[in-house]
Amino acid sequence: MLSNIGPAGLILIIIIALIVFGPKKLPEIGRAFGQTLKEFKKSTRELASDDDHDQKPKLLKGSK
Repeated sequence: MLSNIGPAGLILIIIIALIVFGPKKLPEIGRAFGQTLKEFKKSTRELASDDDHDQKPKLLKGSK
């Protein structure tokens, strides 16, 4: 999806964001977005590792 956005499109998005949110709010919004993305990735990894731990004992019990 983002591969279709070229440099001109990215500059346009940044200019619109500056107009809408202002230069003082933009770093705060970026920081909040980064933290949200970080938490989402962490939760996804934890869920994946929980699934791996849950499946291993079932496979061992079924093979006996």
